[in-house]
Amino acid sequence: MISRSVIAYITKTHQSIFQSPSLYHNLLLQSTTSIRFHSLSSSSASQDSDYPPTLNQKDWLSSNEVVKIFQTLKNPDSALSVFTQISKRKDYKPNEALYSVVITKLAVAKNFDAIDDVMERIKSEKGLCRISETFFYNVIKVYGNVAGRMDRAIEILFDMPKYGCWPTVKTFNFVLNLVVNAKRFDIVHEVYLGGVKLGIEIDACCLNIMIKGLCRRGDLDGAFKVLDEFPQQKCKPNVRTYSILMDELCDRGKVEEAFWLLERMERENIEPDTVAFNILISGLRKQGRVDEGMELLHKMRLKGCKPNQATHQEILYGLIDAKKHAEAKDFMGQMISEGVSPSFDSFKSIIKGLCKKNLVEDVDWVLKQMVRHEFVPKRGLWMQIIRCLFSGHSSYACFSIEEIVEN
Repeated sequence: MISRSVIAYITKTHQSIFQSPSLYHNLLLQSTTSIRFHSLSSSSASQDSDYPPTLNQKDWLSSNEVVKIFQTLKNPDSALSVFTQISKRKDYKPNEALYSVVITKLAVAKNFDAIDDVMERIKSEKGLCRISETFFYNVIKVYGNVAGRMDRAIEILFDMPKYGCWPTVKTFNFVLNLVVNAKRFDIVHEVYLGGVKLGIEIDACCLNIMIKGLCRRGDLDGAFKVLDEFPQQKCKPNVRTYSILMDELCDRGKVEEAFWLLERMERENIEPDTVAFNILISGLRKQGRVDEGMELLHKMRLKGCKPNQATHQEILYGLIDAKKHAEAKDFMGQMISEGVSPSFDSFKSIIKGLCKKNLVEDVDWVLKQMVRHEFVPKRGLWMQIIRCLFSGHSSYACFSIEEIVEN
């Protein structure tokens, strides 16, 4: 809308023009159009404020300046259009840093189709710059972990030679692990065999991934066959190899066989770590063999292997499962003295067990420790504590427990 002051000014200085109604109408139309165009231009400029003004300058842009443009983009959705504009400049010189920052921005914008286009462009421009394995490793992570495009991640792996870069076992193992974690058991073996075409030298990590995949598939016999393949591949199994197998055996209740693997490890001079011991202690706990679990904890310490919170927690839960709440309370005290914090469920279960046995002093100690560890007992637990405190005291018989809790 044109202001009255503008109209008054035009009327005063150009009286002759307004003698013609058509000229008057045209002037108003032109003035309105001009003002609207200016308004739209300002609005468009404000909406496109993320567009780097340096792209329109004629001065030469260095590679570092181009990368900085993308790093400072506030809107990741504009990355593709900015990249297209930069590629039209005469000073356009692609490099790995540029490709990396563009793909990072596109990944944030979840524009994975655009990443496909960029990758095709890189393939066509492979003579212009050298791309390292680290770049492809990160792209595969985007496809596998962010986009959920497993097939595309595999495709990039096997296409790497077309870009002038051959993968190492690190990238190969990463893809193989992605496939196993995604439970794509139908293609695990195919990917594994494809390593030969890529010139991959199979290592212990690769074989461990295959063992993990076979265990998750439920093929324990196949997993042990891979264990036998280690010497043929000129590899030596490690503690991770045996931990995977022991975990599967314990899940199946075959704890004795898991301990046989522990003995085999020791014969092969492979020191079990905390994870391996935790697996065995957990397996014993599931079978109600908490005393043997505590013996294993002692053996663990003698070997110089430091137990962690999970180790202590498994023993504590084992004692609770066996309803040895007084022993659990003592073990909890040992945990706390070693700087290990018991879980909320541990405190709750031990208090409940002690309350049933009317061990008031023990309940008091556990309750104080619970509060010191910043856990707040809920109303139901308070009810059990109060029942324990007032059990056998007839002087309190006239009060209901609910009234005491409310007060």
